[in-house]
Amino acid sequence: MNPFWSMSTGSVRKRSDTEEKTLSAELRTSPLRGSAKKQLPSIPKNAVPITKPASPATSSQSTNGTHASYGPFYLEYSLLAEFTLVVKQKLPGVYVQPSYRSALMWFGVIFIRHGLYQDGVFKFTVYIPDNYPDGDCPRLVFDLPVFHPLVDPLSGELDVKRAFAKWRRNHNHIWQVLMYARRVFYKIDTTSPLNPEAAVLYEKDVQLFKSKVVDSVKLCSSHLFDQPKIEDPYAIIFSPWNPAIHDEAREKMLTQKKPEDQHCKSMHVSGLSWVKPGSVQPFSKEEKTMPT
Repeated sequence: MNPFWSMSTGSVRKRSDTEEKTLSAELRTSPLRGSAKKQLPSIPKNAVPITKPASPATSSQSTNGTHASYGPFYLEYSLLAEFTLVVKQKLPGVYVQPSYRSALMWFGVIFIRHGLYQDGVFKFTVYIPDNYPDGDCPRLVFDLPVFHPLVDPLSGELDVKRAFAKWRRNHNHIWQVLMYARRVFYKIDTTSPLNPEAAVLYEKDVQLFKSKVVDSVKLCSSHLFDQPKIEDPYAIIFSPWNPAIHDEAREKMLTQKKPEDQHCKSMHVSGLSWVKPGSVQPFSKEEKTMPT
């Protein structure tokens, strides 16, 4: 006989009633070791994500319904990560704000500071596919059609697919779309234009093209204070200068920079030199003798 089994059987004794109750309680509360499996947490029945796709893509949903329940939460997490990347990039002259009603829609504005479109202030809206980032690239539509070869003169939509023919997950990001929208105003491309008139004028009559661009910039500026086309608490709204409101905000922005500038200057002035005046030899500064 196996000595292990003989030792085990020989040491068996009758359990007391207290031990039997304790053992049965442990068996009820402890899971079986042989059937231990990692499981997803239960799907929240009443939980509703902030981002609700308008038309869910049935092709991307699995048959067991798990993706259908968790997909909106993953989508919202991806969009939050995308907005964090936009903030970190600090795109010059570009400002965006996700919509309050849907994270699939972002409001934005571009400030052009030099070039043919100098002083241009162009408001736009970014529309993100509901199956992002596995679908097509986001769409960017200006509130007013800008006179530009790559902007549709009727809808105001920018030709984004020119730069992102196929949207690649984890490689393309929304901040790149915003950067592209800014770059088209500094580097004019006339191949396969959405506005053929603008493309022809840029190639053959630059002066007339500049004249129409100036008119387009003035038109957008004249409608800068209009109410947003989409009612949303987070829509970007411009208002005329009000000293009672804007002066205080301006002073706060300026005072935040002054301490940093003064700190940098003080650090520069208080620096020590280890070279004796009139000498180029390092570490030649005379040491002060301590009084005895």
